[in-house]
Amino acid sequence: NETNLTRKTIVEILIRSNTLHLFKKNPQKYMEQVAQIITAKMRLMIVDGIKYTKRGNDEYYALELFEDKDKELIGYLSKNMMKSKKSVYEYVVYDSANEERFARNFENNSRVKLYVKLPDWFTIPTPLGSYNPDWAVLIDADGKDKLYFVLETKADTMFDALRPTERAKIECAKKHFEVLGTEVGFEDIDSFEDFIEEKVVV
Repeated sequence: NETNLTRKTIVEILIRSNTLHLFKKNPQKYMEQVAQIITAKMRLMIVDGIKYTKRGNDEYYALELFEDKDKELIGYLSKNMMKSKKSVYEYVVYDSANEERFARNFENNSRVKLYVKLPDWFTIPTPLGSYNPDWAVLIDADGKDKLYFVLETKADTMFDALRPTERAKIECAKKHFEVLGTEVGFEDIDSFEDFIEEKVVV
């Protein structure tokens, strides 16, 4: 029993799903898929009630070097990489045309003081697994520095179209930073203009 539910509960779920007729076609596959679906739904239900709490008044930071030899910046200068003056790297590697637009806009906008396309190893822990935002951006908001994590900057990946698990990870990550009281902005957008004009509170 992968779900840790009682037989009575599982039977009730299966009856209400009106899918028992599929059991006859391939019993093994049916049971595997039912277990996966139930487990996924249970994990999403956890997120609704998740609450992060800060322990004590001490703050701890994990310091990792961006110039790790095992995680070197790799790209093809003519294809998916551009020179940068505002990033922590000398070059920025992008995965899509929309990410390239973001990088160029970060470079050219006077309110952007510093930015970085976050490496795969930079993750925010959530009960559903780690989440990796696309960018970290330091903005000058009327003379005050404000740090933002920017998510899902692929043009075809709007928040509502994300898989439920990915949406839930984003919500957990937002709650994580809210409780830390760090005033870190956490934005899911696909347009630089939206980010600067609508999302960045000054």
